[in-house]
Amino acid sequence: MNNRTLVIYDFNVLYDILVELEDYLGFKIFKIKKIEDLEIYNNEKHNTLLISKEKIFNDEYQLKIFTYPVEISKLVENINIKFLKNKYTQQSDINIGNYKLNSNSRKISNGSNYLDLTEREANILIYLKNSKKPVKISQMQAEVWGHNSKLETHTVETHIYRLRKKIKDIFKDDNFIKSSKSGYFI
Repeated sequence: MNNRTLVIYDFNVLYDILVELEDYLGFKIFKIKKIEDLEIYNNEKHNTLLISKEKIFNDEYQLKIFTYPVEISKLVENINIKFLKNKYTQQSDINIGNYKLNSNSRKISNGSNYLDLTEREANILIYLKNSKKPVKISQMQAEVWGHNSKLETHTVETHIYRLRKKIKDIFKDDNFIKSSKSGYFI
């Protein structure tokens, strides 16, 4: 629990109160005067929460205090909820090369671009990412769709074609899902 850090920006009164309670709260507490000083904490961003009076980032790692007086018990509750949400989000992120797939929201992103995926598309990418070698169509039918591999269908090819097109349209990447005689791979 002690690896969680609260960074208080431009809110001296709140910092003074929380630093007095630091031993009981289970958070390391720091204050910064310039937003540039936050860079020090960005390496452990998922364990750091910025608290301020104003919105600094459009970010889940910030808690803006906008009601006064501040109810400390409510504030601590909100802090804990933010840390839990951030941990849950972090655990659902899957790195696939230069991309990040959030398995909960089924969004794949690369930098500031993102693409909403269907559940099946997300499952295809996760299955291909977890495969150490190219995956045959019959394997994907059985594992991703639950179909008998003896069925004659073009479902896999159709889904891969559409998924490649979506990825190319948004990310300009026509080499993300590759294919060979051995099957599909990332």
